[in-house]
Amino acid sequence: MKSAYTLTQDSLRSRPRRWLVTGAAGFIGSHVVEKLLSLGQTVRVMDNFFSSGPHNLTAVRCIVGDEAAARLEFRAGDIRSPAECEAACAGMEQVIHLAALGSVPLSMEKPMDCNDINVTGTLNVMLAARTAGIRRLVYASSSAVYGDDALDFKREDSIGKPLSPYAASKYINEVYASTMLNCYALETVGLRFFNVFGPRQDPKGAYAAVIPCWIDAMRKGEPVFINGDGENTRDFCFVRDVVQALILASTTTESSAFGQAFNVGLGSATNLNELFETIRSLVKRGSGQKVPDVIHRDFRAGDIRHSCADTTRITRALGFAPEYSVMQGLSETVG
Repeated sequence: MKSAYTLTQDSLRSRPRRWLVTGAAGFIGSHVVEKLLSLGQTVRVMDNFFSSGPHNLTAVRCIVGDEAAARLEFRAGDIRSPAECEAACAGMEQVIHLAALGSVPLSMEKPMDCNDINVTGTLNVMLAARTAGIRRLVYASSSAVYGDDALDFKREDSIGKPLSPYAASKYINEVYASTMLNCYALETVGLRFFNVFGPRQDPKGAYAAVIPCWIDAMRKGEPVFINGDGENTRDFCFVRDVVQALILASTTTESSAFGQAFNVGLGSATNLNELFETIRSLVKRGSGQKVPDVIHRDFRAGDIRHSCADTTRITRALGFAPEYSVMQGLSETVG
């Protein structure tokens, strides 16, 4: 029996659509573009390289080949501009909205920028989609919306107090998305990403995610640090499974999903000590070089001890079924 994702891909191949992907030059966005082009879709990218550069899209063009790359249109634009959002949405059938200020620490430093990009910018995209007559808009929310919620396995109906402007902005996106459905019949679906990882994730910068940072440090023979005892757990989800969730949400006929936000994760927890040992073994296998032991530092104030996705709802509503274990995803990422 074919999975929901396989059936969806078959359907898209037989009836291609025109897609707008905002923030598509970024890590997750570039994987979405790669998959859509491989399925024969026409893709318009809107990006201003706020947190990325053209290199990811260059890599995508090389991967998919000239024929598929001819169906990719790049449009420089800033989601803070309503006019640029309207121009980007014109003539499109689907919107996947990923453009954002995506860093918790940066949002603490620049809360106004966070609000302008994540809240006003997202509202601009939603209104532009409505103006263009687009029926469906899927957007990236975040596990950060759970804040200080005490549950180890996060459920969509249990949210704590936000711990950063970034978390607040993503929650406000969800409120606006529900409002857009109720007021204007725009079919919105939000996806609360947990700890996404995979190829093309940037290891540089002060706010880079732990997996690309560790891989980069190990390859260079530099020390790797863990804050605390390493028993903190996270739900590490491979980027291709996140792409699956985005495509399923974009094509679902399940009306009960509209106006909702769903967890996207593997649904299983990995502690940081386990993660370190797995990455170390893969780097050693690939390069033969010795990787030193991890260095433990003091716990970082505000760190949540355990965070894992309860994926019951997205499984039932969208047929989401992750195809990659953490080990499989890391094997592709380390290469």
